Amino acid sequence: MHNILFFGDSLTAGYGLANVSVESLPALLQEKINAAGLEYKVINAGVSGETSAGGHSRIDLLLDRPIDVFVLELGANDILRGISPQSTAANLQGIVDKVKKRYPEASMLLLGMELPAWIPGTLVADFRRIFRQVAHDNNMALVPFMLDGVAGIRHLNLHDGIHPTAAGYRIIADKIWPVLKRLLS
Repeated sequence: MHNILFFGDSLTAGYGLANVSVESLPALLQEKINAAGLEYKVINAGVSGETSAGGHSRIDLLLDRPIDVFVLELGANDILRGISPQSTAANLQGIVDKVKKRYPEASMLLLGMELPAWIPGTLVADFRRIFRQVAHDNNMALVPFMLDGVAGIRHLNLHDGIHPTAAGYRIIADKIWPVLKRLLS
């Protein structure tokens, strides 16, 4: 059995869902893995509120068990807290470096985050760029905007307007699955 570590924030953890073990993104992808008959176990290492800096500190605690595929989903809380794109990029790179050092053969997938286009200045483009750059620099598979098709759609999000509902996560899982599946083949 191979391990897939999903490392992220509330979007990985499944914040606000009635049944995280069935409705969260990692759980839905485990369901697809099982249906495809693949020998992979998904580990949900999402922590609500996590920033890229927190993730950089926390990743060491998770590197004791073998990792065959590493899925990195952090950055949304950095955006919400006004952390600079440069700091976020440095933290994401630091996380990737630690995983690569311990598991150089692991496949990697980065789930990107984007800001709404109505935000003034260069922040929107800067955040979009860092996910693409980190993925490119590390030969990682990339889903440029993990909430694409769900963000801003009221019935696919909880009342906070930020976290997807179970239906929203099903849409996200359907978009991520083809990218993840290529890493498992």
